[in-house]
Amino acid sequence: MLESDLQQAVEADLATLAADVVARAIKGGATDAEAVAREGDEFSVNVRMGQVETLTESGSRALGLRVFLGTRSASTSTSDLTPGGIRQLVEGALALAHVTEEDPFTGLPDAGEFGSIDGDLHLYFDDVYSLPSSERIEWARRAEAAALAADPRIANSNGASFDAATGSKVLVNSRGFAGSYRTSYAGISVSPLAVDANGAMQRDAWWSSARRMADLESPESVGREAARRALRRLGARRVPTQQAPIVFAPEIARSLIGSIFEAASGDVIWRGASFLAGKLDEAIAAPAVTILDDNIMLLPSGVGGFGTSPFDGEGLPSRRTVVVQDGVLRSYLLNTYTARKLGMQSTHNASRGLAGTPGIGCGNLYLRPGKQTPEEMIAEVQSGLYVTSLMGFGTNIVTGDYSRGATGLWIENGQLTHAVEEVTIAGNLKEMLRNITAIGNDLEFRGAVASPTLRIDSMTIAGA
Repeated sequence: MLESDLQQAVEADLATLAADVVARAIKGGATDAEAVAREGDEFSVNVRMGQVETLTESGSRALGLRVFLGTRSASTSTSDLTPGGIRQLVEGALALAHVTEEDPFTGLPDAGEFGSIDGDLHLYFDDVYSLPSSERIEWARRAEAAALAADPRIANSNGASFDAATGSKVLVNSRGFAGSYRTSYAGISVSPLAVDANGAMQRDAWWSSARRMADLESPESVGREAARRALRRLGARRVPTQQAPIVFAPEIARSLIGSIFEAASGDVIWRGASFLAGKLDEAIAAPAVTILDDNIMLLPSGVGGFGTSPFDGEGLPSRRTVVVQDGVLRSYLLNTYTARKLGMQSTHNASRGLAGTPGIGCGNLYLRPGKQTPEEMIAEVQSGLYVTSLMGFGTNIVTGDYSRGATGLWIENGQLTHAVEEVTIAGNLKEMLRNITAIGNDLEFRGAVASPTLRIDSMTIAGA
């Protein structure tokens, strides 16, 4: 059987299974029902110093059901897809729904809202399994070997990994929606240890991930970049406590964009538990800041982004939402439930696992790039910190207070000088967003959330 035929057969089988469960729930007394079916397989290997430490190859099939009895709802899930398991799934969901509290905002979207993006979004490529297992292991070994060979000061490693996965998802409900899609993923990473003349060790890592093997960086390039990052951390020291500009590397800046997503999510907005509550159409950031959530985006390579999908977790067609435009908050990110709570419309950002009610997820969330190179941005800083890693979870979405442990490189007279460690950077997101003074041109998607380099002036560095 051809791969395309096999894909269609898998999705048809899942769709039949999901539709049958929905029909059983309606027959059992549900006023509405929604089923999610998933099937996937994965491969993962971790090597350290050339030796395989863990190797996993697995496959899974599972089913989730959400039922409604008027304004009562409940959900169940199972990986037991035998007739007895299916019967227990449906009966269990209906029994739970009878004892839950009524909620006037619960329920499926209206029938006219459902839909799916037409055409191929290029989410699945069968080449992620084109390598035999022995060669996948060898890719991890090659990445680690390249890191170890980069410099004599790289004498140890926390290991390297290679991962591959494919999956199919089907969503069916009692209001006429049925949709499915398939995804693929491959990734490689390595984490070397560098040692200085005094025996002090520093660790860093690098990775590459893609929907298809053809887009993965080579193991050697990943290993060399990981080594470079570990070596530049040697000789790290603290700096005095002070107010100074902070330049966030892209892989770190994306965590700030993720905090904006969290603060703009409907779950915290309707509870009044976000510093962005009540701020729609108000300036919340510097005029250069535009943040978008694009659920249908294709990467420059023509491959679907890591957050791209034809429909959201409730069966609403994926779309592009401008969250912040030229510094002004233009939209919250909502699923059907939170939209009803706020008297608004869903932004098609529902995320759906097998069990539980839909949450809110992002698509491809990113900060629109600027025109400066990172080097030009750093050159404008007389004295400040270039942050390359963060520790801890010190972000308060309610107040905006921000405090994270940080490491990086010190900037002096526009040049990167020495490594910095054991410091904390602190501020408040409300001021930090307004104090973004430069945005780089180096936007690159290594995940569903991305940001170019960005500079924030006047943050507190707590050090020596």
